[in-house]
Amino acid sequence: MEFVHEPEFWVAVSFFIFLGVLFYFGVHKKLASLLDARAALISKELEEARRLRDEAEKVLADYRRKEGEAVNEAEGIIALAAKEAEMLAAETRQSVKEHFDRRMKLAEEKIARAEQDAVREVRSVAVDAAVAAAQTLIVEKLTSDRAEKLVSDSIDSLKSKLN
Repeated sequence: MEFVHEPEFWVAVSFFIFLGVLFYFGVHKKLASLLDARAALISKELEEARRLRDEAEKVLADYRRKEGEAVNEAEGIIALAAKEAEMLAAETRQSVKEHFDRRMKLAEEKIARAEQDAVREVRSVAVDAAVAAAQTLIVEKLTSDRAEKLVSDSIDSLKSKLN
């Protein structure tokens, strides 16, 4: 029993008494319940974090889908704009061609009218020249006897045609 005089013995005894008092007052249960509560809180926070992560992944997937749709829609708009631009260019080419054709037709008509006017004017000048030449010839070569004979022949010819 010499160990009773050793300080280590009394430290061990006091330690076991301390543990006994702790068990008597249920400190181990309180510690366990505190640890369980802390574990439940951590588990709840982990579950909330998982839920938020899943929600964030859904939102991210939704945004990616919307981005894909927006890209497809933009490509569709670009394709439609290109098609409309091509159609507008074709319509413009057709309109310019029609306008050019109308202008050409009007120019051809003006040229034809100018030709007709020129022909008429040449004919008129030729007729005037012929009439002047005829007058000159008649004045120079027609005698009064011959003029009376022509007038009487013409009247006779007219009478026979009217009857």
